[in-house]
Amino acid sequence: MTAGAGATLYAHVARARERLITSGIPHDEAALDARLLAEFVLGWTTERFFVDAGSEAPSDFENRYGTLIARRAAREPFAYIVGYQEFWGLQFQVTPAVLIPRPETELIVEAALGLVPKSAPARIADVGAGSGCLAIAIACERPAATIVATDTSDAALDVARDNAARHRVADRVHLRHADLLTAVDERFDLIVSNPPYVRQRDRADLQAEVRCEPPGALFAGDDGLDVIRRLVHEAPRSLNAEGTLIFEFGFGQADAVEQLISTTPGLRMTELRRDLQDIPRIAIATASGAPARV
Repeated sequence: MTAGAGATLYAHVARARERLITSGIPHDEAALDARLLAEFVLGWTTERFFVDAGSEAPSDFENRYGTLIARRAAREPFAYIVGYQEFWGLQFQVTPAVLIPRPETELIVEAALGLVPKSAPARIADVGAGSGCLAIAIACERPAATIVATDTSDAALDVARDNAARHRVADRVHLRHADLLTAVDERFDLIVSNPPYVRQRDRADLQAEVRCEPPGALFAGDDGLDVIRRLVHEAPRSLNAEGTLIFEFGFGQADAVEQLISTTPGLRMTELRRDLQDIPRIAIATASGAPARV
């Protein structure tokens, strides 16, 4: 579907919007994505687009723009197409090797900053770092903190490494190839994590875009809690006295998470925080007589 030779940018974007709607993308999202992809191709700000989009499209625009719209119509996530995602006011490189950062995960950053004074030389672990968004956002806000960020994916660690360099915190965000905390022989004041928590049987019900993201960052067994169980079990031996564990979990998992923490030696439940839809989303647990490391 093309707008034709001599068509304005507005006309191209209108045609693209209709194509995205036809592909199953909701109207408002389709309209936004069509415009943002045009701005991306043109290298324009939104302000310039609204001023100049009545002009004729540049000669190379239709082919370049059409390629990106075709990818979006195939339900490839917008963030993978443009190669970045905003999180905590920062721009993060993302690739299909990493989970796309989501707004609700900012609740972890918010909780972490409430526990770590700005000048404190805290030692923090980010478990399952992916793009590095949690570790890097916290490092940017807490210049005295040192963060160990782990992941089992070398490709994800490469993305996180680039992001740490982009935001000038590579000297304080130490990336390690590790499965949760099993290969990390240290104790921390704070452990944060956005682990996989989707039930395997829910795969078919996910949005097409979500199914494009790395399965290892999404799925965690029959009830979605396989990785969270391991994280909660491992955390006490990696926390300092009165250290804190903060992690995200999924819809309908709050009771199971609270029960898991309450029955884990060395941890006590502190708080469940809710997202903007009033859904329990973040668990906060504190070390209570953490056992000696063996």
